[in-house]
Amino acid sequence: QVQLVESGGGLVQPGGSLRLSCTASGGTFSRYTIAWFRQGPGKEREFVAAFRSSARTTHYADAVKGRFTISRDNGKSTAYLQMNSLRPDDTAVYYCAADAGLILSSIRQAIQYDYWGQGTQVTVSS
Repeated sequence: QVQLVESGGGLVQPGGSLRLSCTASGGTFSRYTIAWFRQGPGKEREFVAAFRSSARTTHYADAVKGRFTISRDNGKSTAYLQMNSLRPDDTAVYYCAADAGLILSSIRQAIQYDYWGQGTQVTVSS
């Protein structure tokens, strides 16, 4: 069983930056694909970014490509989401998720992930 805890959310002005962290316990972190999803007010949960464990490749939603960067430190069992040039429509609860053995075509689907954090609120507003 893997437990995930997110941190780093908060209130930021448009154009600002935040770095979210996702720290895992209870599993072998290096085995897991780690992803970030978000859910804005009145919206469905959507894929943001993923870092595949096996291929060590990163993948992004079009809406955040070029602004957000996902990374991981297996030694610290922690993944990060660096968010730059934030916009009001980035406002959402951000969740990290983990699973092992996902194929490439599955990594953008929330239903494929067995382990989730509790979420951290990101609000972009002036």
